[in-house]
Amino acid sequence: MDQMNSAPTIFIVSGGVGASGERLVHTLLAQFPEEAVRVTTVGNVRHPEQIAEVLSQAQRIDALVVYTLVDPALHDHLLRESQRLQIQAIDLMGPLMEWVTAKVGRAPKGQAGLYRQLHSEYFERVAAIDFTLDHNDGKNPDGWPRADVVLVGVSRVGKTPLSLYLAVLGWKVANVPLVPEIPLPKNLFSLDPRRVIGLTVEPTQLLEYRSRRQKGLGAPGPSPYADPQAIYEEVEEALKVFRKGRFKIIDMTDKTIEQAADEIIRHLSSSRQRL
Repeated sequence: MDQMNSAPTIFIVSGGVGASGERLVHTLLAQFPEEAVRVTTVGNVRHPEQIAEVLSQAQRIDALVVYTLVDPALHDHLLRESQRLQIQAIDLMGPLMEWVTAKVGRAPKGQAGLYRQLHSEYFERVAAIDFTLDHNDGKNPDGWPRADVVLVGVSRVGKTPLSLYLAVLGWKVANVPLVPEIPLPKNLFSLDPRRVIGLTVEPTQLLEYRSRRQKGLGAPGPSPYADPQAIYEEVEEALKVFRKGRFKIIDMTDKTIEQAADEIIRHLSSSRQRL
């Protein structure tokens, strides 16, 4: 662990990822918005040696330790050692667990991460949304190989709303804009073509979308962005890119986001079955 600065420090010790402890601590700290309190989470604690390292740091800088350990042996070890070293430690789970145990007449499983396992689908969707936001509009190309699907297309073809819709369903999505006069990303053609989707649309409909967008931005005058000939050429160039990369092409003309998402999911599912 890095040497802490002089700001008050709270260590969160957890057998899981520490999300429960973090939420409670940060909820409390929101009441002190002008104060700098450092929070360090130490998750996936499985061995007494990990606890010893945290307590050593806490003792050196007079930090507070809060813990959400459900493993009885680790829980008791931290309690004993913190008392021996005279380190203030707060058990966030123990009292509640003792009360429930007494009321239901059954011992807890003592297994870390059970909540996350039981709600894995929710956390997977959150992770997919975070990934998609981080990889929207061509951002973070190093992460594209980790995407479940990469959407490619010209401006206003529907990449972002489609990406977010798929993310809510649990798919990690990156989307890549094709912009005239800007070179194609170098690693686009190194991706698995079965996971890259080229989005196209009829030029007349794209012209309508862009004209509406340009007017909404308060710039209704002539521009290449909403020029019929320029749009036609842009769509044709995009199709050439899709064919070169052997990407699946989906026509977004008069198609809802839901319909396009269904088509993409069917394609991805079929591709996985062929692996």
